[in-house]
Amino acid sequence: MGSSESKATPARSEEPWRVVSPTPSPPPPLLQQPWREVSKKYKENLEFVKSYQPENEQVKQLRILLYGPIGAGKSSFINSVDSVLKGRPAGRAQTDAISGKSFTRQYKTFKFRKGPGAKYSFVFNDIMGLEQGSDTGVCEGDLKLALRGHVSEGYKFDPDQELKEGDYGYNSYPTLEDKVHVLVGVVAADAMSRLSAEMVKKIRDVRLAASALNIPQMVIITKVDNACPEVKKETCDIYRSKYLKEKVEQFHQLLGIPENCIFLLKNYSHETESNDQVNAAIVCALKQMLHYGDDYLNDLET
Repeated sequence: MGSSESKATPARSEEPWRVVSPTPSPPPPLLQQPWREVSKKYKENLEFVKSYQPENEQVKQLRILLYGPIGAGKSSFINSVDSVLKGRPAGRAQTDAISGKSFTRQYKTFKFRKGPGAKYSFVFNDIMGLEQGSDTGVCEGDLKLALRGHVSEGYKFDPDQELKEGDYGYNSYPTLEDKVHVLVGVVAADAMSRLSAEMVKKIRDVRLAASALNIPQMVIITKVDNACPEVKKETCDIYRSKYLKEKVEQFHQLLGIPENCIFLLKNYSHETESNDQVNAAIVCALKQMLHYGDDYLNDLET
């Protein structure tokens, strides 16, 4: 009887112990602390804005000129300031979100009523938007004339022809109050990445013209809620958003404007009631405009 050789079961090889690293969590979209405080100082800033008076006695109202690409929110910012001052949404400056062209055609001064027979001591001028090409949007020459006070109230901009001395709408003898005291660029946060080299050059040329006149300059970045989902959920997180802070840094690098001269805000759009979270960022930017303009006017007296 033949003996059958039993086959040994091969030893079970054990796999070496493997440590599986957990997938790293994405970095939080918000900073722990805001890099610019606006909410805590809102009431204080609003009181400053409402009580502001130019120190230079030659000027009753400080003039702020808004400029920038079409659709950036220049007219909407004027309405937003009006909304803050009135304590309810306002809409005196006409806006349009669908034409793709500048809705502002005339040079108009916006004053803000303080009470019966009284107005706030600052005004805004809206201007036709900058556009691609040489035959659309405001002529850069007209914008530079506005800085020096040579554009009359109600002048209708012509993209094909710059305003010249002797033309209807040319102010030959501007007073100090006719001149621009602060130049504010307006750019939409959700469109910054699409700014063409041509548009950047136009903005840069206007900046250089203002610099030659020693006019202080600022930038406001609007539509932050369209660009950042966190801010869309909570407007108070404007200055905690890492994404928006990167936008400020990029714009600083692009145009050379100091970061402390660039402000983030959301204009009033769908709101039907006053909102302190929206107001706080608007008033923070407005207060700085008044400070810069007042410094400019005071320097003229020395």
